[in-house]
Amino acid sequence: MTATKNEDTRGTAEVIDTSRASIARVYDAFLGGKNNYAIDRAVMEDVLKIAPQASLVAKGLRRWLIRVTRYLANQGVDQFLDCGAGLPTEENTHQTAQRYNPDAVVVYVDKDPVVAVHGRALLEENSSTHFLQADLTRPSEVLANPIVTDHLDLDRPIALIQCATLHHIDDDQQPAQIMADYIEALPSGSYVALTHWWDPQDGSEGSELAKGIERSFRESSMGTGRYRGRGEIETMLKGLDLLDPGLVELDQWWPEGPLAKPNSLVETLILGAVGRKP
Repeated sequence: MTATKNEDTRGTAEVIDTSRASIARVYDAFLGGKNNYAIDRAVMEDVLKIAPQASLVAKGLRRWLIRVTRYLANQGVDQFLDCGAGLPTEENTHQTAQRYNPDAVVVYVDKDPVVAVHGRALLEENSSTHFLQADLTRPSEVLANPIVTDHLDLDRPIALIQCATLHHIDDDQQPAQIMADYIEALPSGSYVALTHWWDPQDGSEGSELAKGIERSFRESSMGTGRYRGRGEIETMLKGLDLLDPGLVELDQWWPEGPLAKPNSLVETLILGAVGRKP
């Protein structure tokens, strides 16, 4: 595919490392996708030994993202910055946003070279959808990149999406500070949508399961993944007014309807919130 003037061509010639699992490809495996390798499926299979319902978490994240995007688009938000976008799946942020607000512009950000290839080929399907290959842990670089500044008006409200990203940022990278930098840079009236793996830290079965899954991810070739306490997650939302019902389990954030059956334990170990910058 020939790059347009608006595309970041860095990384297009990168050699894909199949000796180490990729966050994006592991999520793709959990969703039943085909853009993953044996090394990625091995990570998934080890987690499934601990939590057989773990694939439902990935699906729940996608449902949450669609609900949030639809809500924001219906509120008139027409600019979305989706960080750690991952591989394309059945319903993507731009498809939902543009269905409910045809004027919506979406910029996806991801550093994974496999995501970059698919992002450019599949997500750049209209003039209002764009892809940036960049590291979301560097907010100033992301927000100053021409792909962002050419397509998003940083003086008007933006919806920043961090869905299933921050729990893959280790403590030494200071995820709360990364979010503080993003939030500070956003104009008033912007929204932040965030999900994060949650450890109740109460000695319960859920807390033990969280620790076991975290250990499985961190000891794998992927090497990342942190279940954090509620307080740690709340620090990533400082400076925002949280929309009702606040920081809650994903299916408690404005569900489509009553649950057909109770969530499995692993599905309760992830929280999500949407906040508005005053």
